[in-house]
Amino acid sequence: MFGDGNFWTTYAFLTAIIIARYFMIAGFFHYYLWLRPAEKVKATRLTRHEPTKATIRHEIIMSTISAFIYAAPAAWVMVMWENGGTALYTEVDGILGWLYIPISILIFLFANDAFFYWTHRAMHHPRLYNLMHRTHHKSKQPTPWAAFSFHPTEALLESWLLPVMAIFIPIHVGAALFVLMAMTVTSVTNHAGWEILPRSWVKGWIGDNIISATHHNMHHTKFNGNYGLHFRLWDKLMGTDIMEPVKK
Repeated sequence: MFGDGNFWTTYAFLTAIIIARYFMIAGFFHYYLWLRPAEKVKATRLTRHEPTKATIRHEIIMSTISAFIYAAPAAWVMVMWENGGTALYTEVDGILGWLYIPISILIFLFANDAFFYWTHRAMHHPRLYNLMHRTHHKSKQPTPWAAFSFHPTEALLESWLLPVMAIFIPIHVGAALFVLMAMTVTSVTNHAGWEILPRSWVKGWIGDNIISATHHNMHHTKFNGNYGLHFRLWDKLMGTDIMEPVKK
């Protein structure tokens, strides 16, 4: 399927897919939010600053480098899958099989969120910050292009968890692709400098439990707190959650 078990063919294919997905999604939101007249944008602007060419160039370069890193463990798992060595599957048996698909998606998202919270918080320690995380925070006011704008050491740390989980925890291939696509979309939109969710959502249950652009933007502008990736659970449990009142 991905080069008949050849790692390098699979790796090249997945790298191209990840880069294409990044440019397609980040490019769409950059156009929709920043290249059209503000009065036409149905979203809430979170910053007075316009994205600079230097910031966007930096984010694109680092995100592209990260794509090459993310593709390596993914290619390794895909080759293993072709040889029957993972928990990935394509056939769904009965109602229980269909019910398990959303459960598996939540398992992967919650595990990824917990791992990201603790590694992200650790990378704000002075001994790790300069080595791993300063690159991402060069975008003090990030843009949609900042989704994967990480130092290679950070990208390497964050790239392995989901592929390793797919070796041991059953997940349908379609569900795995959904998780990856959802992560890309939310990473792009949460760095966009605009809140695309309705204010009623941000003020309601969704905004109270799921990370939005409003929530993550405060991490970049205030620096400390709001370390989560998908959910506000760990930030709330550990007292690192920051959320200013959302205006009506």
